[in-house]
Amino acid sequence: MGYDDWVNPLFWTERMRTEALGRARLHARELETLDAGAGTGFTTAGIVEHVDPARVTMLDQSPHQLARSQRRAGLTGVKRMLGDAERLPFDDDSFDRYVSAGSIEYWPDPQRGIAEAYRVLREGGVGLVIGPVRPVNPIARRLAETWMLFPTLDEYRAWFERAGFADVEVREIAPDWYRGRGGRDAYAVAVSGVKPAAGPSPLAGALGPPAEDLSAPLGLRERLRVAGRFVAGSAAGAAFVPIAAALTLRARLAGRRGG
Repeated sequence: MGYDDWVNPLFWTERMRTEALGRARLHARELETLDAGAGTGFTTAGIVEHVDPARVTMLDQSPHQLARSQRRAGLTGVKRMLGDAERLPFDDDSFDRYVSAGSIEYWPDPQRGIAEAYRVLREGGVGLVIGPVRPVNPIARRLAETWMLFPTLDEYRAWFERAGFADVEVREIAPDWYRGRGGRDAYAVAVSGVKPAAGPSPLAGALGPPAEDLSAPLGLRERLRVAGRFVAGSAAGAAFVPIAAALTLRARLAGRRGG
């Protein structure tokens, strides 16, 4: 798990995970919990510290990511399913908690994905989405938006409120090396809300067809477009790694001098 061992800790740390998952109110072992876009299970590992693994479902589009999660300690007994966060393969009112970390930035239609989170939660259930925020620096922003979606704080809140969530809270989170000043310099957010009534989102039927149909075959033009996005996104993403590594090292050195 080279990415999880070396890259992920720069951007999505254990401290951030603990702080963010606190917003999901995982206060009982029997809570039926969905981790949407679970990947290799870094966030899931934090969830099972509070919830019985047998009550946790990991969902991801990638069979390879889910297979790699089998090697992560503590996830024995967790259910694993292939699926799309914008077309969740579950009935209405199926879960007590919904968590998605580091996934929304790849969704073609975030509003649809959050409406789906609302739909599968039971009345009184809590939905939590953790994602990045649009960088202020114009160069960093250009790299970021080539790589993935970076919403604003207002967009996160609006998506939750339009989907029907009540008591929406937006909490800023960041790794130790980040030196933002809050507000428009936020690094990432944990956004939570409560489902006030059973049933689908008030937006049900108003969102139109999905932006992407993952089951449809790709023609030559679509394949070239996807390949181009992958190359550009990979290059932009790779640029973030040495930057974050340098900032992490600087923070650690400053901490040692201060200690």
